[in-house]
Amino acid sequence: MTTSQYWESTTDSSRVVSQFGLHADSEMKRNKQMKMLACLKEPRGRIATAVAVAAMLAACPLHAQTSLTGAGATFPYPMYSKWFNQYHKAHPDVEINYQSIGSGGGIRQVTEGTVDFGASDGPMNDKQIAEFKQKRGCDILHFPTVLGADVPTYNVPGISADLNFTPEALAGIFLGRITKWNDPEIQKANPSVKLPNNDLIVVHRSEASGTTYVWVDYLSKVSPEWKQKVGVGTAVNWPVGLGGKGNEGVSGQIKQTPYSIGYVELVYAIQNHLQYGQVRNQSGSFVKAGLASVTAAAAGAAENMPDDFRVSITNAPGRAAYPIASFTWLLIPSKIQDATKRKALVDFLRWMLTSGQNDTAALSYAQLPKQVVAKEQKAILKIQ
Repeated sequence: MTTSQYWESTTDSSRVVSQFGLHADSEMKRNKQMKMLACLKEPRGRIATAVAVAAMLAACPLHAQTSLTGAGATFPYPMYSKWFNQYHKAHPDVEINYQSIGSGGGIRQVTEGTVDFGASDGPMNDKQIAEFKQKRGCDILHFPTVLGADVPTYNVPGISADLNFTPEALAGIFLGRITKWNDPEIQKANPSVKLPNNDLIVVHRSEASGTTYVWVDYLSKVSPEWKQKVGVGTAVNWPVGLGGKGNEGVSGQIKQTPYSIGYVELVYAIQNHLQYGQVRNQSGSFVKAGLASVTAAAAGAAENMPDDFRVSITNAPGRAAYPIASFTWLLIPSKIQDATKRKALVDFLRWMLTSGQNDTAALSYAQLPKQVVAKEQKAILKIQ
């Protein structure tokens, strides 16, 4: 209540009574109420009350709240959730609301202008960028945020070992050609494990997904048959399998379905206590996803990062490189009309590229290479 509103309420004795929560239950209470009203009408009483109201308002300062909205990838959601929460604690006047709906949804919503920024694990293609520019009248900028990995995760009762998967096995499973757990292609990579003769149950994403993009981008590089029959995209026509929504949905399906196999971002496998296997890389080594192996996969890309940051690091060279790794990106319009939102988003990006990178390891994401950070800090200047 403002001071002027308070004085307006004193013009009617019944409203004054209401303000102070008094009740005319007796003559004594009515007398007290009238004395109080008389006091309020005295100059000294008004001054004292005005001081009290001013003190009350000063004790509850009002902050202008800037609210940013984003939507997209589930792959980095655990990281983004932590970042946005920490940033709000350090900057109470900025609140960032993010919906983990999948990369396809993020690209769609930022293109339609229903969110301030999008997020995707697969960079937008030329057609999508052209559509954005046509609808929004400006460019869309890609800002890498962290590095992560897709992992083959499975639920095989009685098997506690970390299984090895060859590129041929993974392509064969998701093409529907390999249908049994003890198929020779899987068994030869795991000679010390007695695999069951049970049918494989494949689980994949049901919606347009950047996690899917990373997975099928890898399969297209290692399997000519996959590239020809299925191809690359955030959504594909799966030859086989059950669909789960989000990394959360796929994790849940695998956890509940014996003899199933699917793919999720590394942190989801860890958080859900799912087994995940090692994958044979381009150098012939079976490598498990982790901070070091994901960082190794990005080494080459960091040295030759294109200006638009659209790059694939799946099936990267290097003996220590995990082969199904990826950057993940925030998608930011190059022109933001609202100056307050523009400043808030730019400030967050600068924080994310510096202080925010210190929080990545705890959630099993790898930090951005220093060369990439330096390049992004210059690219921020393109946001107008």
